[in-house]
Parts: sequence; C-alpha cells; structure tokens
Amino acid sequence: MNDGGQRAGSAAGSKRKDARRNQQTLLDAAAAVFVASGVDAPVRDIAAEAGVGVGTVYRHFPTRADLVIAVYRHQVDACAEAGPALLATGPSPHAALEGWVDLFVDFLVTKHGLAAALQADSAGFETLHAYFLDRLLPVCGELLDAAAAAGEIRSDLTAYQLMRGIGNLCIGAESDPRYDARRLVEFLIAGLRLPR
Repeated sequence: MNDGGQRAGSAAGSKRKDARRNQQTLLDAAAAVFVASGVDAPVRDIAAEAGVGVGTVYRHFPTRADLVIAVYRHQVDACAEAGPALLATGPSPHAALEGWVDLFVDFLVTKHGLAAALQADSAGFETLHAYFLDRLLPVCGELLDAAAAAGEIRSDLTAYQLMRGIGNLCIGAESDPRYDARRLVEFLIAGLRLPR
C-alpha cells in the first residue's frame, strides 16, 4: 500500500471517530436539555448545549423522534456499560450493585419523559422496550449473581423482578418533589442483604 492510501485510510478513520464523538456530544447535550426542559425543548437549546449549529442537530437527527430514540438508546447503553465497569472496579459486588441501581434510578426518573413521548408509536415503543430489557436484564443479572455468590445478598430474586420493582418505585418521582424514589429503592436494596 502506498503512503497516499494509508493517509486516506487514516483520514477516513479520523472522520468516523470525529462523527461518532460529535454524535455522542449531541446525545449528551440532548439528554441534559430533555432532563431540564422536557422532550419538547427547542432544538436550538440542544444545539447551544452541544456548542453546534441547529443544522448539525438536524443533519444527525432529521426528526425529533429520531433524536428522542437515539437519546433513549444512548442512555440505555451507558447504563448497560456501567454494570461490568462497576463490578470490575468496585470494592465488592454489593457495592457495584448499589452503584448500578443508583444509575438505573437516575435513568428511570430522568428518562420517563422520553418513554412517554415514544408511547404514541406503540410499535416503536415496544422495540425500544425490548432493547431496554435485552441490554439491561443481563447486566442486572450479572450484578445480582456476583453479589449472591459473594454471600452478600439473598439469591431468590431475579433481575426482572428487581428492575420491575425499582421501576414501580420510580413512577411519578419526576413530578412529585415530596416523593423520594431513591430512598425507597435504597430500602429495597438493603432488604436484599443477608444478615451477618
């Protein structure tokens, strides 16, 4: 291969990395704006948060639905990737589980508006919900199994049961300042501990 071909290949690779980084910046900015202002926030606010022009947002996400779906998937992926990282670096499997549950609660409470915005499209919502379960159930299961194997928690709760319970405790938390879902989830997680 000549030098020109190598330079063209590395330039294309750099452009792909830049495009992915730009898209991640847009998704992070959109998530922050959606949390602060809801999913109907103006695109100009998202562009300003990302430090780009409005045209850049539309180039990556031609419709609001495209953006909402991408943000939802991005947040699910971040939550899924956090589980193994916490397990690898945490002081114990139970601490990793607690850390992950905390992130999961953040996701549920702050992303409720995203899910609500998508429910009008029942087929699209079902697809995203399946993605949510496919990505997060195995991670939660791995954390539960590790904590149970370490003798830190009881072993008679499935990942689905735990996630469903946490989800139910988070309903309405984003709209009622008197309700502290995180505190109730802490009680739920504490209830998994085996007596010492």
